Amino acid sequence: QVQLVESGGGSVQAGGSLRLSCAGSGYTYRNYCMGWFRQGPGKEREGVATIDSHGRTEYADSVKGRFTISQDNGRNTLSLQMNSLKPEDTAKYYCAAAMGISWCPSRPLDFGSWGQGTQVTVSS
Repeated sequence: QVQLVESGGGSVQAGGSLRLSCAGSGYTYRNYCMGWFRQGPGKEREGVATIDSHGRTEYADSVKGRFTISQDNGRNTLSLQMNSLKPEDTAKYYCAAAMGISWCPSRPLDFGSWGQGTQVTVSS
């Protein structure tokens, strides 16, 4: 069973940077998709960035050019480097995994494993 634990959230002023990490365990599939999602107050959970087992990445339009998703070679850690943060980036950020697939779905419901989330707050 895949287990995911996020860290690295916090409070920062607009224009600042944060790096989120997701420590994973229990991977049993060669093909997978890992992703970061976020949910702001009163909003639905939305995709931020994904990376598949081939290293292909996708980003939400709102974060392109500012955020970078990456993973280590051993697949133990997923990271999200967030630069030029904006107040609208304020949300709880979740790490998620979808195992046994070689492409990345876009819907949160297609991801079977989730971390507990880490809060990111950006002040103006």
